[in-house]
Amino acid sequence: MMLKQTPLNQQHKNLGAKMVPFAGWEMPVSYSGIIEEHNTVRNSVGIFDIGHMGLVKIEGGEALALIQKLTTNDAAKLAINQCQYSVLCNEKGGTIDDILVYRCPMAYLIICNAGNTDKDLAWFKTQGKNFKSVSVGLYENYSMISIQGPEVEKIVGKTLSVDLSRLEHNHTLWWRDIIISRTGYTGEDGLELLVAKTEIVKIWTMFIEAGVKPCGLGARDTLRLEAGLPLYGHEYDEEASPVEAGYSWAVKFNKGDFIGKAALQNQPKKKLVGLEFDGRAIPRAGNLVYGIGNAELIGKVTSGTFSPTLKRPIALAFVKLDATGIYVDIRGQKISAKIVAKTFYKR
Repeated sequence: MMLKQTPLNQQHKNLGAKMVPFAGWEMPVSYSGIIEEHNTVRNSVGIFDIGHMGLVKIEGGEALALIQKLTTNDAAKLAINQCQYSVLCNEKGGTIDDILVYRCPMAYLIICNAGNTDKDLAWFKTQGKNFKSVSVGLYENYSMISIQGPEVEKIVGKTLSVDLSRLEHNHTLWWRDIIISRTGYTGEDGLELLVAKTEIVKIWTMFIEAGVKPCGLGARDTLRLEAGLPLYGHEYDEEASPVEAGYSWAVKFNKGDFIGKAALQNQPKKKLVGLEFDGRAIPRAGNLVYGIGNAELIGKVTSGTFSPTLKRPIALAFVKLDATGIYVDIRGQKISAKIVAKTFYKR
């Protein structure tokens, strides 16, 4: 199957990126190296191509009613030019996808995970048939870039000649034909830009020429893991609920009925935790977690890496609710681990 390409594909190759398949796309995994790119974002600012993310537009008189029925958060509380994190659940409370919901002046915009775009679009369209005045489709003429790091406001403001000082977290502003959103996936201050596909090479080049270093999927993954942020297919799937993943704050039971509500009100069967390790063995997704003493299988690692910021191995894992002392089987070795908060890094 031929891989899809973002409008910035050739720019990545010109910059010497290592390209890999990801969720049906050809994407840059790294340029100068994952650790260097990771540290660049932690210490200054880096830029990511996130044009593989899905953009779904929902409009019409019952657009909000459809979104309320399908998502866990309360989109009725969104002001114009505000966005929120939310989750699409199935009837069992499992996660179809975790998304961002934007309330734009003329429509709602849903940001989906790349590998789930077709599934999410079909879900919205199927459920939309139960509403009289709803239109659902892809927002096909736009793509996205993400600029992340403690210097993001200064550098983006200078490069685009725009005042960002009043732009709050989870809010957006329009600069010419670009939607600038104060959101991100790194644990740092960040901005995500929705740019017309005809203009995105120009905007990307402006930032590269301003000295912003390009970063790939490898650093994006280590950054989000240090911040304890979930990745669909790892921390989320159709068997894992947002409550079990620690996102109860994005589930609003008092907003009215929504798909998955009844199941989410039941006692969770597992919990997502952070794991820290004293040794050098690096945990990976799929490593099994056991209880110390009785050697009972109590869970599984969902994501693991060596943290460039903390300089030690870290992981996220689903474990039984009563889990305390544990060890992880890493390549046949029993490695003891400490259960900690999921957010390993917070500025």
